[in-house]
Amino acid sequence: MIFLGFFIHAGSFLVFVEIHGLCGGERKVPRKDKFNHEKKMDKKKVGVPLVCHGHSRPVVDLFYSPVTPDGFFLISASKDSSPMLRNGETGDWIGTFEGHKGAVWSVCLDTNALRAASASADFSAKVWDALTGDVLHSFEHKHIVRACAFSEDTHLLLTGGVEKVLRIYDLNRPDAPPREVDKSPGSVRTLTWMHSDQTILSSCSDIGGVRLWDVRSGKIVQTLETKSPVTSAEVSQDGRYITTADGSTVKFWDANHYGLVKSHNMPCTVESASLEPKYGNKFVAGGEDMWVRVFDFHSGDEIACNKGHHGPVHCVRFSPGGESYASGSEDGTIRIWMTGPLVHDDTEPFAAANGSVGKVKVTAEDVSRKIEGFHIAEDGKSKEKETGKE
Repeated sequence: MIFLGFFIHAGSFLVFVEIHGLCGGERKVPRKDKFNHEKKMDKKKVGVPLVCHGHSRPVVDLFYSPVTPDGFFLISASKDSSPMLRNGETGDWIGTFEGHKGAVWSVCLDTNALRAASASADFSAKVWDALTGDVLHSFEHKHIVRACAFSEDTHLLLTGGVEKVLRIYDLNRPDAPPREVDKSPGSVRTLTWMHSDQTILSSCSDIGGVRLWDVRSGKIVQTLETKSPVTSAEVSQDGRYITTADGSTVKFWDANHYGLVKSHNMPCTVESASLEPKYGNKFVAGGEDMWVRVFDFHSGDEIACNKGHHGPVHCVRFSPGGESYASGSEDGTIRIWMTGPLVHDDTEPFAAANGSVGKVKVTAEDVSRKIEGFHIAEDGKSKEKETGKE
């Protein structure tokens, strides 16, 4: 097990790490932040996306943490079986979680970005220490696990997949059997929590619609109908809207009364969509044609079209402050695109959760610094991947 140091939220412990100097030599500098790096950039000079390499196979899921006292983070899932953690603002690699033996279909971070979770084709869901990369818990399933989600209070982990069963694991009692929610009508594709962990939202890969489950009763209380299976479902940061992508359309639903608010036809088959979190006046979508498009929330008009991926786009997500959005593709790369100046739209105010979400301040430095992060393999486990379980 190799990692660079410890991360302390509030303290003055200095970790010394080696980096390469400008002239090829090595020097030691004190670090007071997370065990990896903060690559500082002048955002005004960024005219092209930040391209994040590292995955050897398609990137199929992306998840941003909320803004924490230490910034925000981006985790990615890939068919290469190894989720990766990155600085959410710069895209710099922090670490790779190793231990799965099949494609990883879904990833998430808890509210404080202290733990990560992953759902895999190796019939397991794992919970990881996001600071060291260690496996904290491994939950075995009977078939491929396609989705996972931490509860808002971080105490529960929700999983679902080909078994058509939603399971809730109590992370305070990880050895206890999970609670199984009423059987899903189809193979579970996406999962998320709503309404302060009182409601579960799920979609299926083989039938249309989005289902809302009451956690207490374990029953479906509402179905939001779509013609095609929903491949992406997201709850807005302030809890007002549910954003769904079902191939030909992107829809926005009232998250409290479940009525359809907007429905926009897409110029191509889209697999994922995400609503800008600060003002809610635009959304991003990506799909089969390899382009990442930005649309006006109210009219559905295309605002921008970003080209660069060399394969279909499987996932798109806005950063928590809306300054950028990330896309993951069949080509194995993640691209982080700058949104540009955020403009408030008076047509329909959109308040962010718990007040406005401010940008993370960037301190200018003369030299961009980059150092190695952790790369950890689960003890005693082979790195061989079961490619047949994808």
